[in-house]
Amino acid sequence: MKRLNNRADSHLTGQVECELDSVGNGAWVNRGFGGTPPPLPRAISTIYNPQPPFQGSSVDSAYDLEPPATDRRPAKKQRRCCWLIKSLWATTLTENTSNNRELFVRTTLRELLVYLVFLVDICLLTYGMTSSSTYYYTKAMTDLFVNTAGERGLKFQSIGTMADFWTYAQGPLLDGLYWTKWYNNRSLDSGDQSFIYYENMLLGVPRMRQIKVLNNSCKVHNDFKEEIVGCFDVYSDKKEDDLDFGLVNGTAWTYHTEKEIRGSSHWGLLTSYSGAGYYLDLARVKEESAVLLKELVDNLWLDRGTRGVFVDFSTYNANINMFCVIRLVVEFLATGGAIPSYQIRTVKLIRYITHWDYFILGCEMVFCVFILYYVVEEVLELRIHKFSYFKSIWNILDIVVILLATVAIVFNVFRTVKVDKLLGKLLEQPDIYADFEFLAFWQTQYNNMNAVNLFFAWIKVFKYISFNKTMTQLSSTLGRCAKDILGFAIMFFIVFFAYAQLGYLLFGSEVESFSTFAKCIFTQFRIILGDFDYNAIDRANRVLGPIYFVTYVFFVFFVLLNMFLAIINDTYSEVKDELSSQKDELQISDIIKQSYMKTFIKLKLKKEEISDVQKALRSGPGEIEFKDFRETLKEMGHADHEISAAFSRFDRDGNKILDKHEKERMKIDLEEKRDALSAELNNLGINYGTGLLGKPPVTSSEQRNISGHSLEGGEQFLRLARQVLHLESAVKDLTARTLSITEKLELEEKAKRNEVSGKQTATSRVSHGSASDGSFQAGVDRGMKDETLSRRSADRNNSMKDCHM
Repeated sequence: MKRLNNRADSHLTGQVECELDSVGNGAWVNRGFGGTPPPLPRAISTIYNPQPPFQGSSVDSAYDLEPPATDRRPAKKQRRCCWLIKSLWATTLTENTSNNRELFVRTTLRELLVYLVFLVDICLLTYGMTSSSTYYYTKAMTDLFVNTAGERGLKFQSIGTMADFWTYAQGPLLDGLYWTKWYNNRSLDSGDQSFIYYENMLLGVPRMRQIKVLNNSCKVHNDFKEEIVGCFDVYSDKKEDDLDFGLVNGTAWTYHTEKEIRGSSHWGLLTSYSGAGYYLDLARVKEESAVLLKELVDNLWLDRGTRGVFVDFSTYNANINMFCVIRLVVEFLATGGAIPSYQIRTVKLIRYITHWDYFILGCEMVFCVFILYYVVEEVLELRIHKFSYFKSIWNILDIVVILLATVAIVFNVFRTVKVDKLLGKLLEQPDIYADFEFLAFWQTQYNNMNAVNLFFAWIKVFKYISFNKTMTQLSSTLGRCAKDILGFAIMFFIVFFAYAQLGYLLFGSEVESFSTFAKCIFTQFRIILGDFDYNAIDRANRVLGPIYFVTYVFFVFFVLLNMFLAIINDTYSEVKDELSSQKDELQISDIIKQSYMKTFIKLKLKKEEISDVQKALRSGPGEIEFKDFRETLKEMGHADHEISAAFSRFDRDGNKILDKHEKERMKIDLEEKRDALSAELNNLGINYGTGLLGKPPVTSSEQRNISGHSLEGGEQFLRLARQVLHLESAVKDLTARTLSITEKLELEEKAKRNEVSGKQTATSRVSHGSASDGSFQAGVDRGMKDETLSRRSADRNNSMKDCHM
């Protein structure tokens, strides 16, 4: 049996050498990866055991024993470490999967599993920063400062003149800002600190600011110059008034730049306003603030040049750890009148207080690790594919997600530092205005960015599930009809914008939804969805209004929109027919079946090896010597180091003999392991021949015909698989020995060559380069080379002879 194994080893080794000589050095280079070629793989790879030889399927593995240490272990560890590092960033773009469907599916599944962990982390991170309390906090502040009416029934949304603004400021605004008593007029016992709704602390003091434009900032017609003295244009930063006025004895009457007051610009309903202007900080108590407002009213703080008034203040609710930054805006039009608007931002600026907050902190750290991981992954892919990397929309999406995540991380650190600094300053000086507007604005943008990032993260899932033909229907349909849709979109928007301009010119002066060109565009989209006000259009123009509405609905809704749907439907039908006619490629179910079969066969091999050891134990009636134990197992095809490891495990005294107690202990251990393997095999399924290989169902007559041979064929297959594993190990050792012998031969040849060259130099000095001596020396070199080549040829012929024997 040993001789047969050696012959098989020689045969396989010679075959591998022949194959390596035929394919050349470049055959092992991974074309999908531009780095250093990987080390030579194993000579034989079985379909059921992709792991190194005897790893998890040998006698010593059945006993959880490590193989003997060898001199090649450092090299193995280094190669294994390099393989581990490379496999961490193994993707379909870094691996050559063009001709290997199974590798493509496995790599994609690995990417998908890693990405799902990242997706769960970003979901926890994003939703952990929000709460349903945010909405109710915003609603409470809105009801108090916007929807609450004063004694005269005036609400903030009802402000239409400057007088209405002062009525609101001296009534509902002051009442809402300063809460010092309970509903039964008892004091809150909070000193001069205001707690709105008894729960929300007013941070610092409120601030009131206005922006003005210069007089004569517009031109008056010559016919009206005598009647109209002043002219105040619509707001523009170039026409902003920066002159002192009124009492000129405080910040309310002197101009301050945006940098001086550290203000922030505002995007209003009419235009955008700068953060500069004239401001007044109110007091911490209601009575003093009422006196300050009375002074502004008496001295005409608001006049014809005023274009905007801003009321800013912030509150903090410790119960839910939320800040509410409120800005009430009243814009005064150049036409007269006022338009009120408000902006309430409820944000979480102090992040880490509760246990849940620290859990989110852990998710943030994991998120940073994932971003670093994906940065390295994209750099590797970009290094391999160069500019062709940007041809895929998925790669561009990866870069967008990474960039957004990086900006979010940077802002998160900046926000934490800035809030700590601002709160510390506020606690030291409670009488100053707490300007959280800047932080609230960027916190809102941060939340928006996280929302967009999460959206793209979910869309990216399609990248990893596109290997299934069912999942590719959407992307294939959109990709194929993209040119048709682009051509149709040009025609559609020509008609669409023509109607938008028509509506703006016809109804813009009377209908609010058509008052600007941008509103016209969105109004026409709403008409397509059935949301429109026909009566307003009809009142604005009783002749052209109905004509505009009927023709727009007919051409855009009934004709163009249905053409758009027809293009997509036809393309979808074509793609679906093509996919249904295609042959099914390797699917996830096939990968699962293969893994199932590998696990099943590994367990069967372990069970067979345990059976061989049990047979060896039964071969002797009493004590068993190591020599008999070794010979019995070698006849069954086991290697020496496996037999030694299994024997030494139970030979406690080291006398190379298993006594009765040691033999009994070994039997008990084998029975336990055999029972455990049998249980695992029962869970996987006994009939692996039909369940694992995925054979089509057979008829009852065929099943009766093959039932008698299934057990015998399965046992024979398992024995052959075990022999292949042993041959694989032998080939690997033989290959290493061959390499070492080749290196020694090369060193000997080099030494002989140096010796011959030295003799040739000495001869040339004596004979001064005679032709005959040179010919003789060349013959000696050729003789040495021929001797070396003949020696190598003899070694190869001997291996081939053993192979044919």
